[in-house]
Amino acid sequence: MSVVAHLEELKKKHQSLSDQVDMAQRSPGIDHVEVASMKKQKLKLKEEITRLSS
Repeated sequence: MSVVAHLEELKKKHQSLSDQVDMAQRSPGIDHVEVASMKKQKLKLKEEITRLSS
């Protein structure tokens, strides 16, 4: 897999997680631990995207 294709895949995963976090935060009975876990995953993806883009 090329770097460009890998970056695109990471960006798609990041956006998907972002959407999931938004939906979870709007839901009643929010699971704060799950949301925190998704946010950590998002951050790791963002760091990887930044690292590969440099």
